[in-house]
Amino acid sequence: MRDPNAIDFWRGLALVTIFINHVPGNTFERYTYSQYGISDAAELFVFLAGWSIGIATRGRDGVPEPGGRSVVRLLSRTIEVYRAQLTVMLMALALIAGTALVLDNPLILEWHNAGGFFADPIQTVVGIVLLTHQLGFFNILPLYVVLLGIAPFFVLVARRSRAAALLFSGGLYLLSLVEEWNLPSWPGQGDWFFNPLCWQLLLVLGFVLHSWDRESDTLRRWARRLFPVGVAVVLLGIVLALMEIRPDPLRVPEPRLLFTFDKTYLTPARLIHFIAVLLAFGPVYALIAPRIGPAVTYLARLGRNSLAVFSMGSLLSLGGQLLRFWTGGGFLIDLVILCLGLLVLGFTAWFVEWRSRKPRPRV
Repeated sequence: MRDPNAIDFWRGLALVTIFINHVPGNTFERYTYSQYGISDAAELFVFLAGWSIGIATRGRDGVPEPGGRSVVRLLSRTIEVYRAQLTVMLMALALIAGTALVLDNPLILEWHNAGGFFADPIQTVVGIVLLTHQLGFFNILPLYVVLLGIAPFFVLVARRSRAAALLFSGGLYLLSLVEEWNLPSWPGQGDWFFNPLCWQLLLVLGFVLHSWDRESDTLRRWARRLFPVGVAVVLLGIVLALMEIRPDPLRVPEPRLLFTFDKTYLTPARLIHFIAVLLAFGPVYALIAPRIGPAVTYLARLGRNSLAVFSMGSLLSLGGQLLRFWTGGGFLIDLVILCLGLLVLGFTAWFVEWRSRKPRPRV
């Protein structure tokens, strides 16, 4: 297994943050960085996915691997994430149904949009397979499936021209904002919580910046020059978050999504804030890694095994929500959820690595 590095560390931090934030109202939610800005861990998770695609497809000796191999690699990962989404959705529905039986409370069957499945399982099962029916807090992996599915196109275009890939991605992003394009949900009403037509820009940005960073030190020079700007925007985000200042969607001019903080469409304010976070915290890993060795090792291990850890974290978060509902919550319950969750996430990452190292028996 590779040694701890900044990418795995930040991805591990994003996974822990997502786990905590997916138990709404818990004591420790207020200490996550998503409470002190416009963007949150979701942006970091998707951006690092794009950066990781750049690492995975760069080949050896600085020569990109053949395009066909990159396409097969990405499609294989798409299938792996899709399979994880179906498994996690089934387990989440079972957890909701089991809790409703134990507590003898049929209202729990409505938890996070699960009611459609229990009321109309025939259509909803089809929707789950098509990714058009999603439970609340279980909608990141469907986004990831779509983004990985379209990633080969952008990777191949970027091999010819990074500018063309960014131009196409940015154009799709802007059109989706102006026209409010999104993928529809089915069989229920509404649209996807994470709009892939907008969030693809963050994935492409991560991939393009990685390839640019690998070829020259220009990106690092610009990052150092813009560091003060990043810090200033981050501080502004803290002020806006603490004072709960947000633009009113009914009062902003058209096209309204250009001026709001909408997460579904990854609006420009969120995108700019996230880029500022990258600029402000880019140098942090090198400063703290030697001083918090065990934490770096733990988070990097989570980041190395992000799919398994994220899947387990989603189920643990749902379990934490149901436990707080049953007990009424409180600091001790929240502490149990946090400690048990971190322990199980760490064990999950360790188990995946142990299993990959274990010799396979010959048949």
